[in-house]
Amino acid sequence: MSDNRRRFLKLGVTLGSVLTGCNRAKSPTAELDDEGPKRLGKPLSEYGERSSFETVKRSTPTGKNLEIGATRTPLQECYGVITPSSLHFERHHSGVPEIDPAQHRLLIHGMVDRPLVFTVEELKRLPSVSRVHFVECAGNSGSEWGPKTAPNVQNSHGLASCSEWTGVPLAILLEEAGVQAGAKWLVAEGADPCKMSRSLPIQKALDDILVVYAQNGEAIRPAQGYPLRLMVPGWEGNINVKWLRRIKVSAEPFYTKDETSKYTELMPDGKARIFTFEMDAKSVITYPSGGQKLLKPGFHEIRGLAWSGRGRIEKVEVSADGGKVWTAAKLQEPRHSKAFTPFRLPWTWDGGEAALMSRSTDETGYVQPPVEELIAVRGLNSNYHNNAIKTWKVHPDGSVTNA
Repeated sequence: MSDNRRRFLKLGVTLGSVLTGCNRAKSPTAELDDEGPKRLGKPLSEYGERSSFETVKRSTPTGKNLEIGATRTPLQECYGVITPSSLHFERHHSGVPEIDPAQHRLLIHGMVDRPLVFTVEELKRLPSVSRVHFVECAGNSGSEWGPKTAPNVQNSHGLASCSEWTGVPLAILLEEAGVQAGAKWLVAEGADPCKMSRSLPIQKALDDILVVYAQNGEAIRPAQGYPLRLMVPGWEGNINVKWLRRIKVSAEPFYTKDETSKYTELMPDGKARIFTFEMDAKSVITYPSGGQKLLKPGFHEIRGLAWSGRGRIEKVEVSADGGKVWTAAKLQEPRHSKAFTPFRLPWTWDGGEAALMSRSTDETGYVQPPVEELIAVRGLNSNYHNNAIKTWKVHPDGSVTNA
């Protein structure tokens, strides 16, 4: 008998025991005997709304200045690969500007033969592509460096979301402008009040960067950069400049305030790392996870998300004993490059304490490390780029907490 056949039969027995515990006292159709609602439902609407019974939200902004800060995606409450646009995390440095797309312009200049100015409508006429990619703030999981205080996945990993983005490859625009010899960098600038700006190597721009105007089948939401934003697949969120208004081509990086005073990493030897663009392979178990509770021992499905800024996720392993034994989880297909990859693993909880962990491996062979390895190399002077293995502790009463 094949291993797959044995696993299938074992899973069937487990599921059978779960179903046996269901309430069979009533007829299977007893709950359907009522004729149901006798009044007409709500009328048609111009824009769809979710059910009033669904209350999933981003985290509530805190502080006195709500224009500067972040809200976090409730990853533990989301399904599949795509994050709903309304639940995509936000991170702003000077609030969300209100921009009329008819008046907005994108300027491309600097070391180019033909400086160009595009309207939004002109960009929409150009060849477009749609791709699924995650966006993750460099400060995501910053609370996981020291004592683990985040109570749930939303607080520990919620500065990451995944969408389908539609727009024009930046390479097309640069080709039209005619990049001059010696050009190696560009700077992208937003139209928000702080003029958020970041330098990028031009090779990345010629590879897979998009100038996007749509997210998940509709126009980008204002908080996500309406009417235009940069989509830089796999690189830290801050570099995906929102409300994009200007791209300047040059021979050197620009060392803007947003890549010097912030988004640099002070190392133990006193030197600072800069331009640490890629987001390393990462994963998190979303069920069971912090704040949730298992009702009783028996069958449960461990679920989670994995992603990498280097490409596709090739493997996710799960441990229920704090890393002593690892088991390969099933990855959901299709697996997109630089996008969320859901993973699942059948698990029988015996009612005792358990330490749930996941670690991902991407297509380059990079393996998600424990936090001790990160600290040994990078110290504790920076809150950025924490991709360490996450542990959730399951207690005998079924409650799950940060470990």
